[in-house]
Amino acid sequence: QVQLVESGGGLVQPGGSLRLSCAASGFTFSTYVMSWYRQAPGKERECELVASISSAGGNTNYADSVKGRFTNARDNAKNTVYLQMNSQNAEGTAVYYCSAARKLEYLEYWGQGTQVTVSS
Repeated sequence: QVQLVESGGGLVQPGGSLRLSCAASGFTFSTYVMSWYRQAPGKERECELVASISSAGGNTNYADSVKGRFTNARDNAKNTVYLQMNSQNAEGTAVYYCSAARKLEYLEYWGQGTQVTVSS
């Protein structure tokens, strides 16, 4: 059974840091591109791609809104992907989802999401 379980969300002050984790099981994690998306309150029809990392971890991509502040990393031995979020701002309030994809084969899995709230 495929599972992606996000953790690490919570309340963070503006300018603060938080690290999200996404533990995967039920598929060959090391062959999938892993991505983080976020959905802000009031934008249920919009899901922003925040960051993605290649299957071996050698290539990462980030949304312009988080470049220089967020770091996406993965540990294929632990079947886990991480999102280190620094210098958080109000725009960071959202539900964060991790996704595993092999798009050429139309394979894509999603986690349940973890809430991040940026507030003083």
